[in-house]
Amino acid sequence: MSGIDVGEELGARAAQARALALLRIRSRALAVVITPAAVAVVLFAAGAQGHLGGPVWDGVRWAVLGVAVVVLLVAAAVAVAVARARPAASPTVPVAEKGAPDLYRLVRDLADRLGVPAPSAIALTPDCDSWLEDRTHRAHRGGAGREARNTAPVLVIGSPFLWWMRVAELRAVLAPVVAGTDSSAHPDIAAARRFVRGLDAAVADGAAPGRGALRAVPAAFTGWVARLLLRACREHAAEMERCVAATASMRAQGVDYALRIAAQEQVGLAYAGWDRLLTRVALPAWRMGRWPSRLDAGVVSALTELSRRDRLADGFTSRLGERPACDLLEEPGIADEATSLLAARLFHGGPAESGPDWAPVDWQQYPDEVVDRKWRTEAARLHRVLDAMGVPPASAVDPAVPTLARVMEHLAGPGGPGGPGEELAAGIGAAVARDDAQTPAPGPAQQTASAAGADPLDLWGPDPLPLFPLQPPRTGTELLADHVAAMVCCAAVDTAGAAPGLDWLDGPALLVDGERRADLAVPVLSLVEDGDPDPLRSWLAEVGVRSDKPVRLV
Repeated sequence: MSGIDVGEELGARAAQARALALLRIRSRALAVVITPAAVAVVLFAAGAQGHLGGPVWDGVRWAVLGVAVVVLLVAAAVAVAVARARPAASPTVPVAEKGAPDLYRLVRDLADRLGVPAPSAIALTPDCDSWLEDRTHRAHRGGAGREARNTAPVLVIGSPFLWWMRVAELRAVLAPVVAGTDSSAHPDIAAARRFVRGLDAAVADGAAPGRGALRAVPAAFTGWVARLLLRACREHAAEMERCVAATASMRAQGVDYALRIAAQEQVGLAYAGWDRLLTRVALPAWRMGRWPSRLDAGVVSALTELSRRDRLADGFTSRLGERPACDLLEEPGIADEATSLLAARLFHGGPAESGPDWAPVDWQQYPDEVVDRKWRTEAARLHRVLDAMGVPPASAVDPAVPTLARVMEHLAGPGGPGGPGEELAAGIGAAVARDDAQTPAPGPAQQTASAAGADPLDLWGPDPLPLFPLQPPRTGTELLADHVAAMVCCAAVDTAGAAPGLDWLDGPALLVDGERRADLAVPVLSLVEDGDPDPLRSWLAEVGVRSDKPVRLV
């Protein structure tokens, strides 16, 4: 027997031992519950046989019986609440077998090579990760019967992997994940996982707001009991999952192990590109009421650009001649659009369906639909705040016409950065907060009836959107710098023939003579933070921007 086989066997036994420890905790809890009832049975049996007689023991017998009944009723109520609690399921886009027969065939062939059960289904998630997810709870399967407990878990695949990785790389990366179905099929491990997930769901239900007092008190008590049991289970559950992962990794070493080492580099690269694409490219569009409908295709462009700029990534683009994993889908465009909308809802909080204020945008329309609108919206907000502050227009200019000169003269005026700059930054921050407050909060109430039951977020729970905000709140100075830069870009477009553009790694970009100008941030910060307009004036003169000319606003 090889060292890998020995290690795999030891890992499986360790995982099973931890699962049995979890089940023993459940048994001990049950023993505590039935102890008063057992004592009551002994006392009544002794009385029936003529032992422990007298009024004192009669009182003890009935008191213990009362305690036993109360404990059993409370325990039954807690057990029912735990059983009915719905474990959270990750928001995903399901992939039907008829929509990806090649992908299902690849996964089943991989399971056969590993000697493990094949996953029951495949789903996509807008994240750079892959895992197995148990969805045997009746709430996840529409009320299926007991046979659902023997169903294999669902394989969740990060959608960026399908577009960036090649088919062989995806198979190598999925091997240790698919190998985990063997442990999921073990009855002790499956029972221990159901026990822990039920407790976790009960804790979440107990902490959920919006209940009346009659429902809140029992739910809080159930949550308290579940929290006590979870605290006792924490170490065993963590060690069990660690042993399961180690066992799956050792089992998968016999399948494409050398290729997996190289493919892990692509995982790190995909994560870096996906993070930049979401925070720098997608987030500005979401804030403008537009959601890019081809995020997964965009990550390929972002990673190609990263490979071009970064010497460490040199040579990765040579793989693009091989078959991409997205070819395993029958209609990759539809899957890309669905995961892109899900990403917008998870990371920004957009509605479940498109509308006039929440429309898809493709990458060709991004500069006009997102970048130009973003600049002009922020420039208009900047001038509204200046009007509210009573800032006069620039000299020798029509007072009804917004100009860049007005902004520069105010920030460079008397008082320096501690005067007009701070006041304007506070005004911009308040204006942005008001605009954000006027936007209705997305959530279950915004979903239409047609989307009910088919919404990927239905299985997650009542948590408000966004579930995973991408950026922390920005300071007033940061917002002011963004608005001044937007005003400068509008002036460059209107007076110097510049154009809005898209940089795959940095988002909205200003194109002058077809080339991106990435040197605007420093002069803008000099004006905003130091009240020094000279660096920006030099930049404007170099590009040919007229600060005294009118700018078109939204």
